[in-house]
Amino acid sequence: MSDTARRHRASSKSTQLADIAERTGYSLATVSKVLNGRSDVAAGTRQIIEEALRDSGYTKRISTTKNRKLIEAVFQNFDNIWSLEVLRGIVHEASAHEMSVVTTESGDRSHPDSRWVEGVLRRQPLGVVLIFSNLTESEKSRLQAFNIDYVTLDPAGDPSPDNLSVQADNWTGGLIATRHLLSLGHTRIGIITGPNSMLCSKARLDGYKAALDEHDIPFDPDLVREGDFSTAGGYLQGLSLLKNSAKRPTAIFAGSDLQSMGVYEAARTLDLKIPEQLSVIGFDDVQTAAHMGPALTTVRQPLQDMAAAAVRMIIDKSHGRPIQNRSIYPTTLIVRDSTRPLEISEPH
Repeated sequence: MSDTARRHRASSKSTQLADIAERTGYSLATVSKVLNGRSDVAAGTRQIIEEALRDSGYTKRISTTKNRKLIEAVFQNFDNIWSLEVLRGIVHEASAHEMSVVTTESGDRSHPDSRWVEGVLRRQPLGVVLIFSNLTESEKSRLQAFNIDYVTLDPAGDPSPDNLSVQADNWTGGLIATRHLLSLGHTRIGIITGPNSMLCSKARLDGYKAALDEHDIPFDPDLVREGDFSTAGGYLQGLSLLKNSAKRPTAIFAGSDLQSMGVYEAARTLDLKIPEQLSVIGFDDVQTAAHMGPALTTVRQPLQDMAAAAVRMIIDKSHGRPIQNRSIYPTTLIVRDSTRPLEISEPH
């Protein structure tokens, strides 16, 4: 690019920002702070300036994507094995492309605190892997203004067709988990879902219902508990299902391996042996599942592969390669030692 062209571009940029400053009544410095993701701007001021930037079609010019060697991963937290599995996949794929990874912990499972965006805008990664639901319109606009692509991994809600997302076939996972227990003769099967607000929880529950329907077994709401995908939640909901011996299920489908760990502890509390008196099946197949006592039968969703795919989506899009906006990975049954055929002498 010639010096004349550079001067013209810089002048055009300054003119655009000056126009936005004049239109909104704020100083050029304040407009620049908003544009650069600075946190020292009042929320109301930020909203007004962001709307003006968006209406004007202004896009921040940043360094070429060839020089951006950073992928950002936004998690709720790292206090469980599930998150570590996802992070492994992100780091492995990023390393294969000679890129680094930065992680952010923020907010809750369904959506993080919006302040995470400010950090992303300051760092200007090539793209962001989001482990939560879809973005707000304001968050989308701020990332788009910086040409920062994002992929939602395991979205809590149904992602927009325009958004990039990677998820597992949760409905089939729920179906094959329940079919497995039914094939062993269990008909009174408890289920501990994840939060009802999350798409994956609803899909796994629907798969459970479909398997029951295949065997003409009526759906019993009394056998359903809403969990939170945590070990502590699995323990509490496991106790709730098992404490009444007269209505106790002979098998439990826990909506995650972490919840299965909680069910194991609940069974021990009640002196119930797994699998002799209670069959348990999980979901995820995290690394520790095979080393539980007994080894956990579970439905595998390829977390590391899914996370790697999210990184590849970002890289492929930055290079102008064709991509599918929505990627759904198959789930598979992994049979181990925590499930067994129901004996005739066991209560139903």
